[in-house]
Amino acid sequence: MNIVGRRNWYFGLSLLIILPGIVSMAVLGFRLGIDFQGGSQLNLVFANPVQASAIQREVDTFSVDGTVQQTTANGVLITTKPLGQATQQNLENDLAAKFGAIDPSRSGTQLVGPTVARELVIGAGGLIASASLLIMIYLRVRFASLRFAVCAILALLHDVFVLTGVYSILGRVFNLPIGEINTLFVTAALTVIGFSVHDTIVIFDRIRENLKVASRLNFEQTVNLSIIQSLARSLNTSMTVVFVLVALFLISPPNIKGFTLALLIGIVSGTYSSIFNASPLLVVWRRLAQR
Repeated sequence: MNIVGRRNWYFGLSLLIILPGIVSMAVLGFRLGIDFQGGSQLNLVFANPVQASAIQREVDTFSVDGTVQQTTANGVLITTKPLGQATQQNLENDLAAKFGAIDPSRSGTQLVGPTVARELVIGAGGLIASASLLIMIYLRVRFASLRFAVCAILALLHDVFVLTGVYSILGRVFNLPIGEINTLFVTAALTVIGFSVHDTIVIFDRIRENLKVASRLNFEQTVNLSIIQSLARSLNTSMTVVFVLVALFLISPPNIKGFTLALLIGIVSGTYSSIFNASPLLVVWRRLAQR
């Protein structure tokens, strides 16, 4: 199996997946959750079973840019632009009149102002940038080579672009609530970053070991051998996580499905980039350096 020899095919596939997401992010942006754009969130529990679709139609009549998610048979989560007290009360009264009484002891409202939302955006960006920088420093020290660190970060960026691109398309092109960017998404992104680099380090370690013992092989052959030796381990580890995440996605409530999907996309992308992008990039770097 010549993975390194077919690296351009794998690079092309990555580009094919990433480009639509980049276009979507550049043109349409993201569907931001209440955490990042500010707004009101009403967690309402009714006395009788309700349907999110029916409540969505009623909320739309108020022109509050609202989205409705089913939380339980009797409960919904309504996210809107910032509401005044009077508008919120009118909305709740209207819903109670049409769908039954609202249980005040189990219902609640959350309001996030634009200042808090702006701070969250800055904080989230800082967390991701800091994590990437620390990972790069660690890899530079661990492998005593800048190329290993840079190639790992490039593979990491691949995973970030895949994840954010998919969510931009889901949230803005298809207007799906699951494509919303919120603090849970940032948590998932940081988890994906750690997993992606972990898988890459395992293969890089094997490359470093083989460079010491496989003296008859050239660099490209050594990298390819190392990938093949690590392939079963990487796939088996990832598949066990994927199976759990698929099960969790199927049974999880709507408010955490986006988090689960982000992890699922990130794990699959991270496994792919560790095997088919990060290590072949070392070969590309080596060839360019020898010119």
